[in-house]
Amino acid sequence: MSRLFNPTTVKLSSSLPIFPSSSFSSKSRLFFSSNFAALSTFSISKPLRSPPPPFVRRTMTDSAAAAAVDTGMDAVQRRLMFEDECILVDENDRVVGHENKYNCHLMEKIESLNLLHRAFSVFLFNSKYELLLQQRSATKVTFPLVWTNTCCSHPLYRESELIDEDALGVRNAAQRKLLDELGIVAEDVPVDQFTPLGRILYKAPSDGKWGEHELDYLLFIVRDVKVNPNPDEVADIKYVNREQLKELLRKADAGEEGLKLSPWFRLVVDNFLFKWWDHLEKGTLKEVVDMKTIHKLT
Repeated sequence: MSRLFNPTTVKLSSSLPIFPSSSFSSKSRLFFSSNFAALSTFSISKPLRSPPPPFVRRTMTDSAAAAAVDTGMDAVQRRLMFEDECILVDENDRVVGHENKYNCHLMEKIESLNLLHRAFSVFLFNSKYELLLQQRSATKVTFPLVWTNTCCSHPLYRESELIDEDALGVRNAAQRKLLDELGIVAEDVPVDQFTPLGRILYKAPSDGKWGEHELDYLLFIVRDVKVNPNPDEVADIKYVNREQLKELLRKADAGEEGLKLSPWFRLVVDNFLFKWWDHLEKGTLKEVVDMKTIHKLT
């Protein structure tokens, strides 16, 4: 049993949603079928389990005032920006509070308050060891229309996604978002089938206003799944083998076809992915698991 909370010191907000709200708008219910058409110089080590501190830090309480500035934002993304509460952590991955997704992705607040939030990146392979990629939708606030790994999102500040032991909270969040973004049902991606391989810490601006500053858990899973992308989240999907991914990288580097890759995906590709992919196929993936080190990547 996870030792998550000391009830004498930590109390979840009464406004905190217990069950994940759907990110699907009315148009999302009409699912479409897509054609499967250097490490930096130091690392930070820490124990895997750390209880949250006896306080909650909030950086901005007047969300309505902030919302008024972004009236042109897509309605679904706008709602998620203010409803989703990300988990704030320090550089040792210790929970220090929570903040809404909007503030966590404003570069002004990232820089001025050093806001760092927990995230995850799922790499889902089919039984032929092809990797499922997604292109983020055009309405995404950060990095719209870039290609990236299967699913990239955040565990939220709720009990089921705050469980540190064996990264269970992150795995619960990954299962939730695979359904939200790609229509992959929970039965097809059991939480015990995710392999947490490591953690990275990175910062990446998206444009002049938005960006990412994340402590990102990297999860592998091998499953044959039925995919029904949610158009509010995903513009396109495709499975790739190693050679097809290398061609995608070449095109992105050459600026061909306007193709762009997410910065976190590129960091994982450049530092880990192909080595881990080899171990996956050989059945020796456990040999490269390292959940004690936080790799600071640039």
